[in-house]
Amino acid sequence: MAKTLPKPPKIVDLHTEAFLDNLDIYETNELLAESLELMREMLDAAIYWDYTEIRFIHGKGKGILRQAVYDELAHYRQSAAIASYHPSYHNEDIVVVNIGL
Repeated sequence: MAKTLPKPPKIVDLHTEAFLDNLDIYETNELLAESLELMREMLDAAIYWDYTEIRFIHGKGKGILRQAVYDELAHYRQSAAIASYHPSYHNEDIVVVNIGL
């Protein structure tokens, strides 16, 4: 059976400026939802493609995106879809998600 999902990049920038145009038409909560949706899509694709790891850039800012990302990853961890996640040792604006054991 051929795999149908495209392979995601190993590092995904969750800042909406990186993947959306015309940010003025979005409300703040909609931008957060778009970032989380991208994270889910890329993480699900990474799991599908048997990646051992994927990294998400959430940045500094007020920490709203970072907290939302970590909350979402906690659900993935509780469901055993991922093994673990932690801030990057070199840059805490990035979360490293370990998919395999």
